[in-house]
Amino acid sequence: MGIDIPPGALLGFLAFLLLCSAFFSGTETALMSVNRYRLRHLAGTGHRGARFAEALLKRPDRLIGVILFCNNLVNNAFAGLVAVIALELGGPAGAAVGTVVATVLLLIFGEVTPKTYAAVRPEGLAFTGAHFYHFTLRFLRPITWSVTLITLFSNGILHLLGMRPEEQEGHNLTMEELRTILLESGTLLPHKRHEIMMRVLELGEISVEDIMIPQGEVVGIDLSDDWEKIIDTIRHSGYTRLPVYREAIDNVVGLLHVKRLIAQTDLATLSPATLEALLDEPYFVPEATPLNKQLVQFQRSRQRTAFVVDEYGDIQGIATLEDLLEEIVGDFTSEPTSSGAEAPRRDEVAGGYLVDAGTNVRVLNRTMHWALPTDGPKTLNGLILDKLGAIPRKGTRLSLNGYAVEILQVRGNVVETVRIRLPGDAPRGPAAAV
Repeated sequence: MGIDIPPGALLGFLAFLLLCSAFFSGTETALMSVNRYRLRHLAGTGHRGARFAEALLKRPDRLIGVILFCNNLVNNAFAGLVAVIALELGGPAGAAVGTVVATVLLLIFGEVTPKTYAAVRPEGLAFTGAHFYHFTLRFLRPITWSVTLITLFSNGILHLLGMRPEEQEGHNLTMEELRTILLESGTLLPHKRHEIMMRVLELGEISVEDIMIPQGEVVGIDLSDDWEKIIDTIRHSGYTRLPVYREAIDNVVGLLHVKRLIAQTDLATLSPATLEALLDEPYFVPEATPLNKQLVQFQRSRQRTAFVVDEYGDIQGIATLEDLLEEIVGDFTSEPTSSGAEAPRRDEVAGGYLVDAGTNVRVLNRTMHWALPTDGPKTLNGLILDKLGAIPRKGTRLSLNGYAVEILQVRGNVVETVRIRLPGDAPRGPAAAV
């Protein structure tokens, strides 16, 4: 039996089958590898290929069925034709060689190469394949019926294994996965925008206690003070909202909105009764409340200032909406800093930075782009005392996450001023053991 087809046409047909195999293998990988979120975005903008691909991926069992049906049909035709040609040319030995040759060609050109290309650059191939498979499933009835039967049998087996393809899990991102995506975005996002998005994701890991003004640093009005002192506090505090209390902040009476007071009343004629009548009700929040939840609570309650309480109901400090927002976008308010501490300043003579030890560690990290530990005490003074386990003397040195810290000023039980040198800029000599 001879082959009447011209050799050129025969080789051309084999090349066509090999190309079809590469197409089906590549589009399968491309459609399964394409970024689902970018796909959804492009589909929303009206991209035709993206819309087809998104619709096909809603039923992956049908999509895989039609791809494998077409791919196996082409591969079997290619292998069979090569075997027939080899048998005609070389007999049984030639058929064996032809089988090996067909397998190698299919692996290289029909599987590995197109699938690798599709895995690296899935979009273009996925959209091209989506057009083809959309047309195939919609208009080619014989193939559609064959795929439907195959899908029914396949789904029946999967049902026996306790799996339902039509109820596939959605591609919802967890917080950790979203954080990983942002970390890997690199230069695709502007630095400031990338920084803000990372801070938003971290809000759930930061509590109200981390951003509050500690009780001892709260500036407020004590109704038991002289009236002249109260008026002086209103005029010169620099804050738009002041807590009002009697003798101690735990006996809080309310919150004074200074701008509203000045707009409605002349300070020269202000009386204690009028002052108390203008107070807002105090708003309390637990100290362990995550910032993402507190942001929502501020919005729902239409509050901007909260008194932070511990498990016993004692006031530990004050948290403001401005302080919370600064955790996301950085410093922007013109009011005094939350801690009332001076900003770090460069020591041009001895090197390093002179820092007020009462500064909040998280604020210090944010403003100076440092990486001091934030999983312990909230202030630099507390962090130093926690590391040393004792009240240090002037001149004591220690290391915090690679930052060399030298105690410059101590008053009573409190470290007041320190010098901090950045990693790699620390002076030689051993640090205190911590």
